[in-house]
Amino acid sequence: MRAETAAVLAEAAALGPFFEIVTDEAEAVDPTWRALPERDTARLLGLTDLYAERLGTTERRVAASILFQGLASRLWSPTVTAAALGIVPDLSRLHWRWAPGAPIALWLAEPTGRPVHDPVKAAELIHHEVVERHLRPLRDAMRAFVRLADGLFWGNAASALAGTLRAGSLRPGLAAPVRALVDELLTREPLAGTGTFNQGGFVRRSCCLYYRVPPGGEMCGDCALLRR
Repeated sequence: MRAETAAVLAEAAALGPFFEIVTDEAEAVDPTWRALPERDTARLLGLTDLYAERLGTTERRVAASILFQGLASRLWSPTVTAAALGIVPDLSRLHWRWAPGAPIALWLAEPTGRPVHDPVKAAELIHHEVVERHLRPLRDAMRAFVRLADGLFWGNAASALAGTLRAGSLRPGLAAPVRALVDELLTREPLAGTGTFNQGGFVRRSCCLYYRVPPGGEMCGDCALLRR
């Protein structure tokens, strides 16, 4: 399944850099790639503080929240899109490369995956790869240096997941399978109950704290604090 998985990931990456997971073997010589999930709390703390400085905030929790949501988005977007195209990639050998001010890059060494066409089974596999394999360990590592409620972490993850629906606008044939996967994933813990869809789109039940970014921030379109 290596060639097939690489081909599907390349097809997802064609939607834009946010959907990209690099699979080029030549990347193995680059020492800046780090294995995910990132378990080095000192490194995560340093990156979070640098990110806070770039955002112009003295609140570490704000930077940590936005960093977690950004990485969740980078994990969901290519994985859900690849699944909608027929293969759920195995993310056990996923690597990342990131510094504040640069986009989060992902590289998958020796890509492989499982062909699946049933949205329930696909969601089960995606949940394992993204939530259990990556987001839970990341949350645990970040909680070693920042106090954020579980509801915020998983609200961020759900918001990032809902953001994958834009794949359907970039490639209309993906709209229905991506929506089916998103709907199914949002029924699974710890994402269940984190938000709902209305006529305007996804509305979460928590806030990512972006509104606290100076000079006054803004509320995100799916924020629970918005009057509707």
